[in-house]
Amino acid sequence: MEAIDPSTHAKYIKAIADITQAITTEQPVDTLLNRIVMTTARLMDYEICSIWLVDNDAAPRVIRLEATQAVDPDYARPRTMGRVEGVAGFVATHNQILRIHDVLKEPRFKEKTLAEKLGLVPMLSVPIRIRDDEAMGVLDVFTNQPHEFSESEVHMVSAVANLAALAIRSGDLREETRSVQEELETRKLVERAKEVLVRRRGLDAHEAFRWIQKRSMDSRKTMRQIAEAVLISEDV
Repeated sequence: MEAIDPSTHAKYIKAIADITQAITTEQPVDTLLNRIVMTTARLMDYEICSIWLVDNDAAPRVIRLEATQAVDPDYARPRTMGRVEGVAGFVATHNQILRIHDVLKEPRFKEKTLAEKLGLVPMLSVPIRIRDDEAMGVLDVFTNQPHEFSESEVHMVSAVANLAALAIRSGDLREETRSVQEELETRKLVERAKEVLVRRRGLDAHEAFRWIQKRSMDSRKTMRQIAEAVLISEDV
């Protein structure tokens, strides 16, 4: 069994604890992902830590740089690659961890000019996924010195990737819940507004709904905004 020195073990525990604490909050997903890459890079002494997420809405699908603590503007700039392109695309497609000794000698690594500029040497890339699901993204770490990623280090970075997956999934669920709640609230407001229109304008329920719908399209406001305006006028 691989021995881990106490200081390294303490860094691992600190990183996991900080990230776990962060994802238990209801911060936006992009804030959580930025917290994850910053914490991982700082506590594990990585030159760069970044998260790429698969964009399933793009046609064709791409993988997009979503978070990094890198300050270099060339690396931090928003960019995408094809879903199966580069190291990130390979890892996301095959759900396979890659340990690369030297990115400048790796055929699948597409940003060699940038790596040379920043002095990046080895790279560890792990899929972001929950159980055996298709990868939703990739977590990459780099150092700017020759370095062999140990098994314990691979397990540590994989654990961080799993936490990132949980943060993304939790954020999606919160957003879905919020959308459902907003839709239900909108329906309630529209129903109340319809009752006002039926009473004040002598419309039937269908005509009242069409009135709200037409006002919404003509004014480029949401049906909720029109319904709220109707209710406010009733109160006045």
